[in-house]
This record gives sequence, C-alpha cells and structure tokens, in this order.
Amino acid sequence: MFGFLKRKKNVPVVYRRPEHCISRKNIDQDALKVLYRLSALGYTAYLVGGGVRDLLMGRTPKDFDVGTSAKPNEVKRAFRNCFLVGRRFRLAHVRFGDKVIETATFRRESQTVGEIIEHASEGPLEDNTFGTPETDAYRRDFTVNGLFYDIKDFSVIDWVGGMKDIEKRTIRAIGDPDIRFQEDPVRMMRAIKFSARLGFTIERRTAAAMKRHHACILSASVPRVCEEVFRLFTYGHSEEAFRQMWSCGMLGDLLPELAKSIDRTGGRKSPAWRYLATLDRYETMMAERGFEVANGLRAAVLMTVMFRECSKDGAGRRVMQTMMDALKMPKSVYFLAVLLMESGRRFAQLPAKGKSRFIYNRDFLDALDYNRIVARAEGTDESVIDAWANLYEEKGNKQ
Repeated sequence: MFGFLKRKKNVPVVYRRPEHCISRKNIDQDALKVLYRLSALGYTAYLVGGGVRDLLMGRTPKDFDVGTSAKPNEVKRAFRNCFLVGRRFRLAHVRFGDKVIETATFRRESQTVGEIIEHASEGPLEDNTFGTPETDAYRRDFTVNGLFYDIKDFSVIDWVGGMKDIEKRTIRAIGDPDIRFQEDPVRMMRAIKFSARLGFTIERRTAAAMKRHHACILSASVPRVCEEVFRLFTYGHSEEAFRQMWSCGMLGDLLPELAKSIDRTGGRKSPAWRYLATLDRYETMMAERGFEVANGLRAAVLMTVMFRECSKDGAGRRVMQTMMDALKMPKSVYFLAVLLMESGRRFAQLPAKGKSRFIYNRDFLDALDYNRIVARAEGTDESVIDAWANLYEEKGNKQ
C-alpha cells in the first residue's frame, strides 16, 4: 500500500555481452588473474575506470585497474605478490614483475561538500570509508570513467550514463559540476585532458562550470597541478589541450605571462599552437618507437612563444623561471628546458671544425629535436640542423 510514495531505488543499466565490444582477449592477463581470484573467493571484482572506457572505444588501455568489495588486507591475503600503499586510503598493488594491477576497495565520499572544498589544496580528501559499486561509481569524476566490467557474466555495469556519453563522444561531470570542480579543481584539467586525448566534446554544463570556477585551480595542490600539466602533452594532443586551457582561462591562472604572450602574438592564431602541433607529431612518432619525450623538451616548446619575444641574453632562464615559480617543477626539467631554448645559437651556424664538442653533451639529441621542432613550426631551413645531425652520426654516435 502507498508504494508510489516510496523512493525509487537506483538501479544500473547492465549491458550484456552481445551489447558491447569488450573481449577478455583484450584484457591484460594479469588483470584477469586478479579478477578471477577475487571472484573465486566470493568477492565482487570489476575492471573499472579508464580501462573499461578505452576497451569500449577499441583502444589499448595504459592501465588495468580493479575495484572490489574485498578490503585491502583481504586482497593482500589473496595475493602473495600484493603490497599495500597509501595513507589516507589504502590501495592494494598486485605486482607481476614490473607491472602493477592497482586494486581498490569500493569507496564512498565521507566528507561534506564544505569540508572537501575547504581542504581542496591538500588534494582529494580520502580515507578508509568503504562503499558499494554504486557509491564508488558516483564518486568518480566523469561518466565515461564510471563504467564497470563484471568478469562473472562479461557485462558492463553503468550507474552514471557513461555508455551513452561514450557513444555521444561527450565528457560530462558526474553530479553537479559546480560542486565537483570546487571539491577538486584538478578535475577541470582532467576534463580537458580527456577531451583532447579522446576527441570528445565537454558537455555544456560541465564546460560552463569550468569557466566559472577556473581560478579555483590556484587552490589545488601544486605538485598535482604540475603533474597534470605534463600529462596534457601525452598522446600527442597538447595543442588542443592547451588551446582549451587558454580558452577557459585556466592557462592565464597558472601561467599568466604565457597567456599574455599568446594574446599578444595573435590569440587563436598565435605561433604557440604551431609549436605545440609540431611537438604533437614528434610525440606520436616517438611513442610509436617506444620512447617517451622528456618533460624539459615539452616545457621548452610550450614556452617558445615567450622566448621568441625576448632578445636579451639569458632569456631562456627568465622565461622558464616563470614556469618554475608557478608549478614548482623539478630542477632537472627546468635546466634542460633552459639549455634547449638557448641552444638555438649553436644550431644557427654550421658546426666549426674542432669546435663541435656539443655533440657529446648528454642533452644534444634533445637540443637537436627541439631546434628541428621550432624550425618546422616556423617553416625555416633545416640544412644547418641536418649538418649537426650528420656530424653526430659520424662522430658522436661512436663514443
């Protein structure tokens, strides 16, 4: 009686095996071992997060993470090769050689909105507050990252509408984006990262909240922000990522001098975007060969538009100091970026006989690549750079 007055219970949309494209043959074998072992012990165990998203898109995931009802100590007892990490929230790392399958107990938000916003600069406040698959799905950042793959019946479980947003190629915040971005401002950078990397559009309400709250990024943990800045370069989509950062105002918050330089040099038509687009092609080529680009090279290319506006000695150091002060990036990244930006004088002239010891410098190849990236972005002649490359092949490579 009066059943219509009862609160409707949330239920997920479950996509059975014929309704999606995920196959176990595309899942890391060690991740499957973790899923099968926990399931056999009676725990709920799902493949979660970006790995599910990438599999649904036909991509190869970088990581395979597991969500489970098993508590951290229970996961540790299930795997001899398991190590618990973290202080606020214990995570289980199940190791297979150099590979780690991160296994986390289902969680729920334990703080009030006010508490989370107040402590946003410390990073997301997390503790050992365990939850259910539903609460774990709703505490994630974007709907496309809130999908679960169930190893028991090979279904995809969707509490948050992520499947439809993958189909619509949309990045949408889970919950109220105004609240979610104040809880953790770094989520705004992650929205841009996923949008650029996946070629997805940021949903209207989510994008509007980013424009309202972009300055909140200044209250976020600086090390986390620095890490996310360099993640914007990965996968060869930095031009689009930094265009979005500039457009929504966040680049002006983090690197105001760079944003002003982009404005002065043409805004949407600034040469900054050509430098980054050329870097993207280089990143893609290096990734195909199994190499990762140095963060010092990435930082140097990003700041080249500012460097080109300066003509005095030591310009590279002054330009990079603005990024160093804002992001507290590692000194090794700073010094490499300075060297690369100021190496243009060497590559402006043919290598002189007996005065070409720079080819033996450990950073020579990065300097060579930096100058080639700049030359190609500007459409200038590369014959002198080729001469340096040939000299390295003849002499430097033999050392």
